[in-house]
Amino acid sequence: MSQTIVHVAVGVITRENKIFLAKRNAKQHQGGKWEFPGGKVEAGETVLEALQRELNEECGINPNSSQELIVVEHDYGDKKVKLDTHIIQDFDGEAHGKEGQEVAWVEVTELDNIDFPAANIAIVDAVKAKIS
Repeated sequence: MSQTIVHVAVGVITRENKIFLAKRNAKQHQGGKWEFPGGKVEAGETVLEALQRELNEECGINPNSSQELIVVEHDYGDKKVKLDTHIIQDFDGEAHGKEGQEVAWVEVTELDNIDFPAANIAIVDAVKAKIS
């Protein structure tokens, strides 16, 4: 039986040399780990539309533009994900935990010390190569 791949729009929100991260709810898949904000791309939605909707819902920001960074496909065994990742440097609003989640602005040099889901490791490497 083949698993459905969950297509996710991911935003690497940057300000100077810092990246905005959110902690996953303990009840979620990979709960308690840190992530780059984003969410599922709904049927009929483009990645950019999903990114704008999700970042507004989760972080209270409205991206004005984005830059493609990397697409990561990862199989967790119980779930497959495709992470369509974009860098967001130009946005309106102040990023915060709109859904009550723990959030932080983290220096790019500190990303290796953060507990991310396995699929995010390739994103961390791409961010370090692009921003450092």
